[in-house]
Amino acid sequence: MASTTVATETQFADTFKKFIEGETDASVRKLREDAFNYFLEVGFPTPKHEDWKYTNIGPVGKEPWISPPLFSPGLHGADISVLENFDYRRTGLVALNLAFGHFSFGGSAKGRVSDEPGSFAYAAADGMMLAPHMVFVAEESSKATIIESYASPAKGFVNAVTRIIVGDNADVTHYRVQKDSPNAYHCGFTEVTLGRNSRYNSTNINLGAALSRHDIDLKFTAEGGEAHVDGLYMLSGSQHSDTHSVIDHTVPNCTSRQNYKGVLNDKSRGVFNGKVFVRENAHGTDAQQSNKNLLLSNDARVDTKPQLEIFNDDVKCAHGATVGQLEEEELFYLLTRGLPDTLARNLLTYGFAEAIIRKIGIESIKADLDEAVLNRLNVKLEV
Repeated sequence: MASTTVATETQFADTFKKFIEGETDASVRKLREDAFNYFLEVGFPTPKHEDWKYTNIGPVGKEPWISPPLFSPGLHGADISVLENFDYRRTGLVALNLAFGHFSFGGSAKGRVSDEPGSFAYAAADGMMLAPHMVFVAEESSKATIIESYASPAKGFVNAVTRIIVGDNADVTHYRVQKDSPNAYHCGFTEVTLGRNSRYNSTNINLGAALSRHDIDLKFTAEGGEAHVDGLYMLSGSQHSDTHSVIDHTVPNCTSRQNYKGVLNDKSRGVFNGKVFVRENAHGTDAQQSNKNLLLSNDARVDTKPQLEIFNDDVKCAHGATVGQLEEEELFYLLTRGLPDTLARNLLTYGFAEAIIRKIGIESIKADLDEAVLNRLNVKLEV
């Protein structure tokens, strides 16, 4: 830990000193300074931490990152309160985000059904550390769609925090698409809280970055909530992608579904760790979790660990994980219909990934992802 702290202090202290000069609000300045001091205390997570056992982000701390100058928009008291109530002490990365955060606030008003999605697009330039911190509040009985996208064009470092508060009877659909440069680094933390009879439906697509990590922390705070947390990671070359999720059933009669798929080629590595907690009071919980992985190379590797921790008998819960190659029977069927071997394999792979992409309800995003997947497989489908 000491060596990590020394490295991070040397790397980021001067950058933070210049950055904080742009903060005009005394309360927010104090919050940033506290968060940065905590980051210096704990440093980056290392493989010695159980939740980071398979992911080493040490290379991130060795780069001379610069930060875009801070533009302080003048936050309202309610916005400052939201920031002050955020627990940045989860990891050094989350604390670093708050210290360098570029804050944005969005939401849907009580009873409003939004026709247009809220879009949040981010890209880190070469040598840049970007720390977007987005807060979205869906008030009671509202309905909204959020599109969160990342497309860094070069070797940048994105360290993002997204916080979504779903009010009573509210409905939020959330698409998160990460297509950063294959030379980039990407770390993201998504926090979701659900109110009474609320609904949250997310699809997380991870195609880019040399090294990426996405943490999801979802909590039911009142009865009747429903959450769908699905995702796809598609890796090649030496890409490394890590997804850690926590779905916390703290109250009775809530439903969660999690379906993640991975497609790994060459010498890529995927990590999936999904924890579902069912607390003592959370009777009537219905929680299902699945992680399926398709290995296209003998050198590709995946570490998967779906977990259930149940402290109540009156529940319906299940989880499972698979790691394998293409089904020989399906491949044989296509070959007997005259398809070349490579095309047959790629079409089966496309079908495996498409099961996640097809649930996206915005055609432009779906078409863009279809093209990205097909390009990755070097396949073109004629309509």
